[in-house]
Amino acid sequence: MRSYEGIVLTSPISLGYARQSAHGAGWYVGSVLRELLGATGIEKADVDGLSVSSFSLGADSAVALTQQLGLCVRWIEEANVGGVSGVLALRRAARAVQCGEAEIVACIGGDGAAHRSFELMAAQFSNWSIDAAFPYGAAGPNGPFSLITEHYMNRYGARREDFARICLDQRYNANHYPPALLGHKTLSLDDYLTARPIAGPLHLFDCVMPCAGGEGFLVMSEERALHLGIPGVRILAADERHNAHAEDPIQDRGGWTDYIDALYDRAHAGPEDVDLLQTYDDYPVISMMQMEDLGFCAKGEGPQFVQGTDMRFDHSGPAKNKLPHNTCGGQLSCGQAGAAAGFLGVTETLRQLTGAAVSHQVPQARLGLISGYGMVNYDRGLCSAAALLAGGDV
Repeated sequence: MRSYEGIVLTSPISLGYARQSAHGAGWYVGSVLRELLGATGIEKADVDGLSVSSFSLGADSAVALTQQLGLCVRWIEEANVGGVSGVLALRRAARAVQCGEAEIVACIGGDGAAHRSFELMAAQFSNWSIDAAFPYGAAGPNGPFSLITEHYMNRYGARREDFARICLDQRYNANHYPPALLGHKTLSLDDYLTARPIAGPLHLFDCVMPCAGGEGFLVMSEERALHLGIPGVRILAADERHNAHAEDPIQDRGGWTDYIDALYDRAHAGPEDVDLLQTYDDYPVISMMQMEDLGFCAKGEGPQFVQGTDMRFDHSGPAKNKLPHNTCGGQLSCGQAGAAAGFLGVTETLRQLTGAAVSHQVPQARLGLISGYGMVNYDRGLCSAAALLAGGDV
């Protein structure tokens, strides 16, 4: 028996991506909820569970939002864990429905982007990071990710051309996904290699663009979704780890290695069965790390893997290996909407597995793997999560 038997994820919503916005996080969360209700015909009173992820809600917590949004719920969660937020939300909401603690849970991530708000968030993100990095001028995420990238390059011989393969294929995907903020711009290898340097080995197109936006989906029983006529996606397996491999001086692996074999076993599948992969991609080295730790290639073989793999949604190249990756462009081409970015892989996979991606649809997509990564202090991301989702008859 599958551990999430009888539970489905439905109704993916991506909303309002903008470089800057006068609207705050509460507006984005509420707007996503409005779109979820409108897309399904569900009454607000039927939503009795709420999971919210946001870096900028501040005093307007998930509980405060229930009053502002006119909700009365019996199950609530606020999980601000960055890039793993979406996978954690689906796991815990599925358990809540399975245990009878809620019938319909709205899982929503949302953040605004006022002028210079990202600087303030980075400055207050972690006391440990501030103490370790700010005195040396390495404020914000570019410092630690420069360290991780340089370490990976030195240890495994990766080149900027290898990271470029991830960025270029994702930009191609974004060129076919209208909501992507950078989807209207093409990206060539020369553009990537000659872009201005940012920090150490990181150049402009290695870095995500902070923005505003919202993402969300609903969790309910399969029976309820069938009754409502809403297409649903099943959870075959999901897991998470926090502060794994703390003994490593600098991160080049994550907690996925602790559970990926068991994850595939529970799903009765393997990497070769995956039709599409969504990794958390705040920097390309992190996507490469996930490809290795999720079993698509051995540790240190990520550069060769991406050079020999067509990662575009439509398999339009001569590469022997084909693995559609971050099929809407990921954060590197869509933008990083705060904590909502941790939901992007989930909503995109739901679109793909229900055949709703339209202009960037992966042909015959049945099995999707989502991987989350987040909460970086100085030399590593502390959180990892992954989920295998199935659409159709798997």
